[in-house]
Amino acid sequence: MIYAFGQYELDLATVELRADGRLVDLEPQVFALLTLLVENRERVVSKDEIIEKVWDGRVVSDAAVASRVKTARQALGDDGKSQQFIRTLHGNGYRFVAKARALQTKITANESNAVEPAALTEMVHRLDRMSRPSLAVLPFRYIAGDERYAALASALPDELIADLSRLRWLLVTARGSSFRLRVPEADFDEIGRLLGVRYCLSGTVEVAGERLVILVDLVDTSDGAVVWADRFSGRIDDVHSMREQIRSQVLMALEIRIPLHEASLARLSAVENLDAWSAYHLGLQHLYRFNRVDNSSALHLFQRAVALDKTFARANAGLSFVYFQSAFMHYTDDIAGAIDQGRRFAERGLELDPLDPFVNFTMGRTYWLEGDLDTSLSWLERATDISPHYAHGIYARAWTEALAGKALESRDHVDLAMRLSPLDPLHYAMLATRALTHMASNEEEQAAHWAERGARSPGAHVLIAVIAAAAHTLAGDAARASYWVRNVRQRNDSFTREVFFRSFPMKSEAMRRKMDRALLELGFR
Repeated sequence: MIYAFGQYELDLATVELRADGRLVDLEPQVFALLTLLVENRERVVSKDEIIEKVWDGRVVSDAAVASRVKTARQALGDDGKSQQFIRTLHGNGYRFVAKARALQTKITANESNAVEPAALTEMVHRLDRMSRPSLAVLPFRYIAGDERYAALASALPDELIADLSRLRWLLVTARGSSFRLRVPEADFDEIGRLLGVRYCLSGTVEVAGERLVILVDLVDTSDGAVVWADRFSGRIDDVHSMREQIRSQVLMALEIRIPLHEASLARLSAVENLDAWSAYHLGLQHLYRFNRVDNSSALHLFQRAVALDKTFARANAGLSFVYFQSAFMHYTDDIAGAIDQGRRFAERGLELDPLDPFVNFTMGRTYWLEGDLDTSLSWLERATDISPHYAHGIYARAWTEALAGKALESRDHVDLAMRLSPLDPLHYAMLATRALTHMASNEEEQAAHWAERGARSPGAHVLIAVIAAAAHTLAGDAARASYWVRNVRQRNDSFTREVFFRSFPMKSEAMRRKMDRALLELGFR
């Protein structure tokens, strides 16, 4: 992905900042900081989040953060007085304020050569199967009203994605990618090219007193023509009936001819408490940032949602995901306790809605950390059977298959996940999964190529760097392996092989022996 703003281009794939084509030298922490701000330019990024993402949660001073911000400004020809690109919001954090647009990147020769003929043939067949209509649902714009209801602008399109993704005839881009583009920041032709979709659904939300007005547009991205538009209005208390009305109208606009009972199966269970619904969607925003601070914020929001509505299945699944993340990232010393809590909330979610894909997904992840990959895989398969285009479910299924040594199945699924969500915030993990499939097939150079891409991607956590170090060791590249070992030591100087295998319980003995040998050679005890 490349972001263009002013005379600058921020290239995430090559980890470069260019000014009018000339390379601007940036140290890694400054590049990571600039990437974090640009990718989250629609909001203020707190100092805590910067420390968690750039310094991996290590204790650093406010002066260190301010120093990196100053360096980033200098690289952009900006300063603390003019603040043309990076604005300081005292007491809150920083925000990237210049207009930026995402550019589509080209496949490099290395990436092209990394695909074997058999895999390329299968990819062609898969893309042919995907030639059916495709749609991206963008986050709506909240243009006016009480800020308590601002979450509606994300909540409404998020639930539309969940609904529409259950329809097998339609290819729906995952939330993780579509929510990174906003109208009018990017034009519809650009959205079509970036996400590979023919249609785009966007809208606005306005609250005036007790009155709620929602405008929705369905646009053909090939020419920007409005295929369908409608206006929905009512009292704020009617939001749940309005969202169902919006969903029905969208289906009609796409000329769907399916029975009414199929439509009711695709409908999510209604959440009658607006405060619980808003808390859940705010929790999701924190959950997918994958750091200790936001995971804690997500925990409190999901707890609030469950307290307000004890029948809210997805809020319980959100709590399960929070505890999974705590165990996986070792935010707690009580790993077993976190897994038990994750299982308990997933089971509660299943009691409330056994056909929700997110609930089944979280249930599968709880078995992953116990090393029970067969049971984990069965739940993840169920999640993707319920929602065939659920990108995170497909990715998690691919990762589990990779740990089990099922290289070909894993590669097929991770490629599909990246196709469904090309701008996903967990893209780094998808790339690392691709690396593991090559490692399982004894394709060491290709494993190193994909692991390097994953570890250098924005948001990649320390365990991805470990995979990159091991992959380069197995490929015989001692220099790159040493680079990633230093990176791991800087971020977690107490990292051990036990920590790695606790997070990634490899069922394949051959894979485990290979990884264990590499980690020992790298000096991890």
